Amino acid sequence: MEYEALTGTLWDKGTFWVTVAVLIFLAFFGRKIVGAITTMLDQRSAAIQHELDEASRLRAEAEAMLKDAESRREAALAQAKDMLAMAGREAERLAADLLAEAEASARRREQMARERISAAEAAAIAEVRDAAAALAARAAEQILKETIDEAHDRGLIDQAIGGLPAALRQKAA
Repeated sequence: MEYEALTGTLWDKGTFWVTVAVLIFLAFFGRKIVGAITTMLDQRSAAIQHELDEASRLRAEAEAMLKDAESRREAALAQAKDMLAMAGREAERLAADLLAEAEASARRREQMARERISAAEAAAIAEVRDAAAALAARAAEQILKETIDEAHDRGLIDQAIGGLPAALRQKAA
């Protein structure tokens, strides 16, 4: 078959007519096909460009959101550090206040204990005095009963009455 294709006139060959038919077809419909293909490719290119623009916009938005999140995170960390420092200072202040209050309470209790001890000492001294006075009074009564009689009593009373004007003058002077 190859040999037949090389012999004969151009008009006799089927390849020639197929080529002519394709050229005529392209002449009539080529612009429409090329226009449709060009339109389709332009649309596809525009869609791809739109997707690229959208991806770029989304990337920029994501980067902005990331920066915002990082700055908020850093701000939150700084705030947490400040809060921890403030809590530490507050704890130290409370500890100092509690210590001062405990010391004041201990001083008050010590003072109250001293006052109770002083009151107990005073009560004991008063009780000893009362007991001593009662004992002395009983002893004096006993001694007086044993040593003084009625005649001696009258002499002592007369002597005391006689010394009364002199004692009053000394007090007045």
